Amino acid sequence: MRKLFSSKLYIYHRFKLIMMIDLFIVALGTLASIFLGRNSYPLEMLENHGVSILEFVVLSLFIYGILFKIFGINKSLWSYLGVTEIVNICTSILIADLFCGVLYQFMLPDTFSNVRFVIFAPLLIVAGIMFIRMLYRALRERENNIHGKNAYKNTLIIGAGDAGYILLKELSKNNVFKANVIGLIDDNRKNSIISGVNVLGTTYDLLKIIPKHEVEQVFLAIPSISTKDKNRILNILKEADVQVKVMGSGIALEEGESISKHLKDVSIEDLLGRGEVKLSQGEVQSYIKGKSVLVTGAGGSIGSQIAREVFKFKPKQLVLVDINENSLYMLERDLDFEKSHAKEYEQVNYISEIVSIREKAALKEVFEKYKPDVVFHAAAHKHVPLMERRPQEAIKNNVFGTKNVMDVAIEYEVERFIMISTDKAVNPTNAMGASKRLTEIILQSKGAKYKTKFAAVRFGNVLGSNGSVIPIFKEQIKKGGPVTITHKNIIRYFMTIPEASQLVLQAGYYASSGEIFLLDMGEPVKIIDLATNLIKLSGLEPYKDIDIEEIGLRPGEKMYEELSLDYENSEKTDNKMIYKNTTLDIDIATLDEQLEKLRTMLSNSTSEDIRKYLFEVIGKYNS
Repeated sequence: MRKLFSSKLYIYHRFKLIMMIDLFIVALGTLASIFLGRNSYPLEMLENHGVSILEFVVLSLFIYGILFKIFGINKSLWSYLGVTEIVNICTSILIADLFCGVLYQFMLPDTFSNVRFVIFAPLLIVAGIMFIRMLYRALRERENNIHGKNAYKNTLIIGAGDAGYILLKELSKNNVFKANVIGLIDDNRKNSIISGVNVLGTTYDLLKIIPKHEVEQVFLAIPSISTKDKNRILNILKEADVQVKVMGSGIALEEGESISKHLKDVSIEDLLGRGEVKLSQGEVQSYIKGKSVLVTGAGGSIGSQIAREVFKFKPKQLVLVDINENSLYMLERDLDFEKSHAKEYEQVNYISEIVSIREKAALKEVFEKYKPDVVFHAAAHKHVPLMERRPQEAIKNNVFGTKNVMDVAIEYEVERFIMISTDKAVNPTNAMGASKRLTEIILQSKGAKYKTKFAAVRFGNVLGSNGSVIPIFKEQIKKGGPVTITHKNIIRYFMTIPEASQLVLQAGYYASSGEIFLLDMGEPVKIIDLATNLIKLSGLEPYKDIDIEEIGLRPGEKMYEELSLDYENSEKTDNKMIYKNTTLDIDIATLDEQLEKLRTMLSNSTSEDIRKYLFEVIGKYNS
């Protein structure tokens, strides 16, 4: 049967075949209705009125064929008989029966009961057509159960609302996930039946239901679910050894759009349960809308997202600065798409400039051309092991490149300058972190001494950024492992790229005199837990399907990160996710001498001497 119904012959001619079978049932039903309740035997009736009966059956088939075509009865696949299909079948048969009833009155003798025919014919035809479809579906399901256990996975759908119902119906017609849906889960509809599928229990029953029904995959189909509830359910599922897919939040389906495409693999962002950022729209808008805004490092993970967030607040112009032309090109394409799909952004202008922050003259040209009011400085070298090998590159880019941008911003009287920093700048053990700490010191030395309002925003790792652990882990899992970690006890702070970028914009409003703002990173996470959870949520078992290997700490890598130095006192801001650290009183003349010596060493000293002096400089400001 499987070979027959998957053959090209059947696929190309199945609609014709369905029509022929349906019309054959119509012929049988019509004949049976004529013969039912008569005093004469069928053979006797055929002998006496055979020609009239034959002509009537042929005309009936013609009428039914037209109506079946109009209602698309032969286009509805037998495996997926739903309410719509049943209504169409019944409607077309009732209409055809009315026409045939009139025809019956004129074509057959008075001895034939018109009333009986009109009653019995539709009942028999509906019963026959429904029976053949139900029989086909039962046989297909039986065959799937026998031969398709490895192809189809026992599946639960969490959510018996609109999204769950639509997904259930779609999977019955286009089962791209090879899902054998054995039940629904819903906290408010226990013991209900949705489209013939039982609601087996609540989310609190998952660990009982999953092993009982040998569930292999679970679809979380509640677009409106809160972060708290999603996090709770996912933490249950990660202990259940099942593959999980999650429907995106707040989806709005367009007509004819597949809901299945909104089911995605679970991300670590989902597991961490980071809440939605609540920006003060008015505050952010007050310093961005209608202004000229420049973003350095606009091609990077953070810089590009900051640019997207700034774009939403409708600046007069958005200047995208980076050394990587491909990244800027892709960002411009994203903004082109946003602009073409929303009239509110028609007046927003954006332009890319390929410029290195190490070249002060080139920066001056850009500032002279666009006269930025606000600068978000995200350009930086960030990879710790690479900067350990060449600390002078971290200093050239992160220290003196940043100083170039600051100096030009002061010269062109930029209103606000917001710099992206990192938790690696706190008590650094590597050249990258030390270079970022020195940029914080330089920024604080500007303080309230200039018209420009300076501020730095310090936060930890961002999930999914270029070169971060999550994409690396996913790629390793995809290849079959092993997943590599540097140490089983290493911990890090994490937040999402959009979350960090939005909070940077909010912190920019608070900028005044060289403050360092800290973002609430939540609780630190063990990297080994991230790896384990990612493996589990891929439907695999750690150390059995995918191994986890320790490869040792990389040069300059710390076991844990900190967000504040000992002397820094954090104060609350109006946003509960943002804290403000106390500022240093820095002697600019002394700092300038130290920077000049460091600049000289870049051309005539060894990497080790440069690194040593860098730590010596920041050490004087960290106590």
